[in-house]
Amino acid sequence: MLNTPKIGVLVSGRGSNLQAIIDAIKNKELNAEIAVVLSDNPKAFALERASKAGIETAVIELKKFKAKDDYESEIVKTLKAKKAELVCLAGYMRIVGPAILKEFKAKIINIHPSLLPAFPGLHAQKQALEHGVKVSGCTVHFVDEGTDTGPIIIQSAVPVLEHDSEETLSERILEQEHKIYVEAIKLFSERRLVLEGRTVRVLSPRG
Repeated sequence: MLNTPKIGVLVSGRGSNLQAIIDAIKNKELNAEIAVVLSDNPKAFALERASKAGIETAVIELKKFKAKDDYESEIVKTLKAKKAELVCLAGYMRIVGPAILKEFKAKIINIHPSLLPAFPGLHAQKQALEHGVKVSGCTVHFVDEGTDTGPIIIQSAVPVLEHDSEETLSERILEQEHKIYVEAIKLFSERRLVLEGRTVRVLSPRG
């Protein structure tokens, strides 16, 4: 019988990638369970998406703690209480610090709207257009101490069209984000990801 991993999702905003995961689980395209959705922003629309799907939510605000370590310790405590095995960042707008990284080593993944290592950080689509690249895309990667610097799991290329704006390019990249984030979680749930240094090997499906 396949393992059904429990997922903790960290959000800060609208949560369209969270919705893609919710939909994939509902449609039985993904064998996983979202145990909790955590937000540092009480007004995040992602919380509404989670509540509508009957998923437990929690708001943990950095400003209510004396130090970031205390804030992250509370996140870890909540994730562990819900028995989360995988942590997915879905529009979480903070750098993950040592308190979370230590507890969930090689079990935190993020989606980024560029073909990393190109254009890390904020406004990746704008960076791509300003640089004049012909191909952009998105990347799912394991999270480490840096900003979008962790080992790459899966990528999808998106051509940059001549008259693209930041909005139109973002929209097409987002379509691919929804697909590959679900695929990466599926690979994790099937225990097909092997981390060797900076390289992530994807094992063949078990027959």
